[in-house]
Amino acid sequence: QVQLVDSGGGLVQSGDSLRLSCAASGFTLDSHAIGWFRQAPGKEREGVSCINRSDGTTYHTDSVKGRFTISRDNAKNMMYLQMNSLKPEDTAIYYCAAGGRFGYCRSNSEGVISYSMEYWGKGTLVNVSS
Repeated sequence: QVQLVDSGGGLVQSGDSLRLSCAASGFTLDSHAIGWFRQAPGKEREGVSCINRSDGTTYHTDSVKGRFTISRDNAKNMMYLQMNSLKPEDTAIYYCAAGGRFGYCRSNSEGVISYSMEYWGKGTLVNVSS
């Protein structure tokens, strides 16, 4: 059974750091596009950081560049999102995801991530207070 379990969210103050984790089972992450996405109240889901499958390129949305880092541990079949210098506008539910056979992620010139992901975690809440 394919499953992604994300964790690590919490209530933090502006400027703090958090590391989100995502454990995969039923498939191996290293052969898929992977990423972290978030949805804030009243807003659409957006791509935060991702790694494209075909070329291994990493993308970040403009608002998190220099602050967030996505990584993958193939031995543990896990992915992570290290979030530093958190801001109140980072408050959202964060989801990890992995692409299917044709999954991908990429960023346009405006730093907006487009993607095709098939497997999703249930989400973990990150709440940043000012």
